Amino acid sequence: MDNGITWYRGATVEPEGGSPEVSALMFVAGVLGNVLALVVLELRRRRRHCTLFRVLVTALVVTDLAGTCMISPLVQVAHALNTSLVGMGGMKNNGTGPVCAYFGFTMTFFSLSTLALLLAMTLERCIAIAWPYQYGRRVNIRYGLVAVPTVYALSAAFCALPFAGFGGYVQYQPGTWCFINMNPQDHEHEDKVFANVYATLMLAMVLMVVACNCLVAYHLVLMYRRRSGTRGCTVVCGKKDRRHYSLAEEVEHLILLVFMTVIFVICSLPLMIRVYINSTDKMKKNHKADLDALRYMSVNSIIDPWAFIILSPSVLRFFWGALCKASNRGASYRTSLAKGSGRPLELCQNNAISTDITHFNKSAQML
Repeated sequence: MDNGITWYRGATVEPEGGSPEVSALMFVAGVLGNVLALVVLELRRRRRHCTLFRVLVTALVVTDLAGTCMISPLVQVAHALNTSLVGMGGMKNNGTGPVCAYFGFTMTFFSLSTLALLLAMTLERCIAIAWPYQYGRRVNIRYGLVAVPTVYALSAAFCALPFAGFGGYVQYQPGTWCFINMNPQDHEHEDKVFANVYATLMLAMVLMVVACNCLVAYHLVLMYRRRSGTRGCTVVCGKKDRRHYSLAEEVEHLILLVFMTVIFVICSLPLMIRVYINSTDKMKKNHKADLDALRYMSVNSIIDPWAFIILSPSVLRFFWGALCKASNRGASYRTSLAKGSGRPLELCQNNAISTDITHFNKSAQML
């Protein structure tokens, strides 16, 4: 690495640059998790009608799978050939190459599109819970069929800006990673602006996702208080039909979204912080921290599908059933004591909760 140059221009992979076995395990885990998630979604599609939320979830899983398959094999090839990404495609005058540019483009594209799809999922739930009547009359799966290509198109357009001279993709140590230039020099003003716009865009979407999740949780609390004495809840879900949604099903959606949001924040926040830190000239450059931030970002597409599988309705029903059995055993014990004492029997049961449990047991295939 030359003095003053903040990226790695070597044609070989540095020996201390990480274990290829770890990269291979991450690749296998990512592919396996996403394939299993798609299988689960397909099984549910055959048993239940398609919903907008399910369309968006499927798009998110497909995006994670495509990102894993389009990025991770290059890392394995670089380790196997002991050749950096720049060395594979030949170095240009700007210190990069076609393979490095492709890697940086795909990394940036899938990070943006994944977060944008997660934002679309939270917006869909927010509208469905906060404004159910308008949602039932105006929203359908065609919105998802339009939203997904739009997300891809906008993300691709933004990530293509470096090819037009605004921003740049460079190689980072140990030679198996390329990403946007997070350490631009003083004369590379466009690169600094592009990096900061990327980080700001990511941060804005994360804040919107968190705000939507908080709004959904708030309305679920209101729903529970308002319907605690009723037997279920009914909202309009189409122009001509009505479907019964229990509070448990909506909580199920919220749990999935919250966990996926937390995962994405943990994986993407270090990269945003590094971009902002590197944009200040007074801060000392830390190349290891930059590499760690990039690795955190790549882990998101691996963890996402496993979170979806673990938080699937069947798994949640298992834990919910275990809690119900434990509470029923306690209720039976109190009932026997009441009978033995000759006092009137009092069983305090909440109709809404019991109805939610029933709906929860019936919603194994619902998202």
